[in-house]
Formats: sequence, C-alpha cells, structure tokens
Amino acid sequence: MFDIWQEIYGTIKRNKLRTFLTGFAVAWGIFMLIVLLGAGNGIIHAFDQSSSERALNSIRIFPGWTSKPYAGLKEGRRVRLENNDLEATEKYFPDYVISAGATVRQGNVNVSFGQEYVNISLMGVHPNYTEVETVKTADGRFINQNDLKERRKVIVIHKKTAEILFGKTHTEPIGQFVNASGVAYQVVGIYNDQGDREASEAYIPFSTLQTIYNKGEQLNNIIFTTKNLETIESNELFEANYRRVIGASRRFDPQDNSAIWIWNRFTDYMRTQNAMGMLRTAIWVIGIFTLLSGIVGVSNIMLITVKERTREFGIRKALGAKPLSILWLIIVESVTITTLFGYIGMVAGIAVTEWMNSAFGNQTMDAGMFQQTMFSNPTVDLGIAIQATLTLIIAGTLAGFFPAKKAVSISPIEALRSD
Repeated sequence: MFDIWQEIYGTIKRNKLRTFLTGFAVAWGIFMLIVLLGAGNGIIHAFDQSSSERALNSIRIFPGWTSKPYAGLKEGRRVRLENNDLEATEKYFPDYVISAGATVRQGNVNVSFGQEYVNISLMGVHPNYTEVETVKTADGRFINQNDLKERRKVIVIHKKTAEILFGKTHTEPIGQFVNASGVAYQVVGIYNDQGDREASEAYIPFSTLQTIYNKGEQLNNIIFTTKNLETIESNELFEANYRRVIGASRRFDPQDNSAIWIWNRFTDYMRTQNAMGMLRTAIWVIGIFTLLSGIVGVSNIMLITVKERTREFGIRKALGAKPLSILWLIIVESVTITTLFGYIGMVAGIAVTEWMNSAFGNQTMDAGMFQQTMFSNPTVDLGIAIQATLTLIIAGTLAGFFPAKKAVSISPIEALRSD
C-alpha cells in the first residue's frame, strides 16, 4: 500500500498543473455551494426569528389620507381614528377578533427620579399590547385592565431607562414614583425588548394618557389579534369588510386603500413564506449547477489524465501489471485528489459562512415603527457539506474509472501506439 501512495505522490508531483486544475474544480464547487446556502439560510433564519417574536395572527390599523373623493368630500383628507373605531372593531367582528386595543403617544417627555432624568416617549396602551409586540416584562408587571379602567398613574419603563434613573442610587425601581413633566407615575414594571425602537418608550394606561395629555377620543392606531382567519383569501375578505365598517364611520370610500393602512402580519408572513420558498429553490438550483460544473470539470480533467497515461498503461501491462492494479491506482489517485481538495473547499466555505455570521449576523434594517432583522446565523448543516463533498468524490472516481477501464482493456501493443 505504501508503494501505491508513493507512486501517487510522484504522479501528482510530475503533473502539478493537472492536479491543481482537478482540485480547484472540486474545491470551487463545494465552496460556492456552501457559501450560497449559508447566505440564503442567513436571510431565511432572520425572517423566521423576526416572525417568532410577534403574534402572526395580529393586525394593526393606521390612519392615512384619502386618495378618492367621497360623499362630497375632497381627496387628500386626513383620516383620524377614535375610540368608537376601536369599539366598532370588537362590536362588528366578534367571530374574528380575539382582543382589541389601541395606542396613543405623547413624545418628548422628561422622566426624572432624584437628580437623574431621561427624555422618552410615553405610549398609552391596552393590556393586549404584549400579545402583539416584542415587549418582555423583566420585572414587576405590565399594564392591566384595572389600570385602564381606573385611569391609574402607573408606568412600565425600559430596563435601560431604569438603569439610568435608579442605577447610581441602587434603588429598587418597582414601587418608586417618577416625575414625568410634572406628573407622578408609580413604576409597576420593567420591560425588555428584542432590539426594537420601543427601547426609548415607557408604557402607561391608554385611558390615562388620553386624559392627562388632552388627547380626547383620538388614538394613533388600533391593534388586535384574530381567529378563524387561516388563509390569505379569508384575511383579504376580512380586511375589505373592516374597511367598509371604518369607512362608514370616518366617511371614506371602502375601496380607498390609502385612507387607512392595514398591517396584517399573517398575510405578510404567508407572502414572505412563499418568497422564502422560491429563494430556497433558487439557491439549491444555483448550488446544484455550481456543483455540476465542478463535476464536469473533474470529469474532463480525469478523461484527459487517462488519455495521457494510456501509453503508460501499455508499458505497465507489457511488464506484467494486472489491469485491476492499474484501475486501483487510478481510483485511489482520483479519490485522494478529490477528497483533499473537497475538504479544503468545505472548510473554506464553512469559514466564510462563519465570517458572514460574525460580520453580518443579526443585521437589522430600520422599518420605521420597528427594526427588522435581515441576516441571522448564515450557517450550513455540516451533513449537507459532507454529502456535497462525497458527491464530488464519487463523481471524480467514476470519471476516472470508466475511461481507465477502457484504456487498460486495450492490448499493450495498441496502447504503446497511442498518441
């Protein structure tokens, strides 16, 4: 066996360019497949991560501007949502709405405790807010129904806000009173998030904010979770009916999609899932063709190799070498080259995906109301990398086996005459 390895080493050393071209075709095919799959997985993992952080069966309603005239009213009119629109949501759609709430904002509020202060926005919310958004209570509690009903002056602050206000004095935040531009609020909870912009917000009861800051019946948006809406078609029908109800109240054309903006996470999720499926297919098609190009490269080079060595095979047979020993030599050489360079390509591909993970992992994009994770964990299953490498090894082996078998079947005299 040592003699075979020694002979293979000598052959490779004599044919450096041929060996490099064969190895490069193998390594490049594996490398590109792993990098492409890794990049695609980074996008898919980011989407799955973002989707898992929020309730998919949730809808947000935002006011907009009319783009069509309606009932004698001109286009370009601002639509404002009010409390009775929230009530209509629960009243007219009991079969589809699980719980409904709303938000109203008061920006640029200085919240202080002792000598420390921070400028944040106050968000008036309903208890169902945590069912929809990525607000995780780290300590204490969130706004409840009694807070809403009694218009309590309670507040839930962010973990970072608590560190600024209470960190220097090492005071336990829960139960303390903070001053928000002249209004005292009792801290009942501390929340954490997943990196969204809510980090600069504090939450108080919806009714409290409307009363203290003279918002009247006005609200910023309506949020609710849904049931019995399991297809894109059923959600679109629900949205059309919802526009009709709100349109009758706010006096706009139900066909005017810009009058109110409906953010339906379920339909967004389903459409994105379809896009992710197409992305997976495209990546695999590109990856397989890249792998095939490597296989074709290996096959062509092995064909040339066998053709160049036909005369050598004739000499070996004339000296008494058995055809099986010549075949074995070709196969071992082919397996050695493809395995070595396949491993190099696999390691290089995995190294690049790890670099992508450290450089671009958990990349986010500002989407206005929140930050969307765009790239996360761009890695490839090791099993897939190994399978791809084995595929190229087998292809390289077969590419050398069949022409070598044909070459060694030729008589020594004909082989020696071969150019």
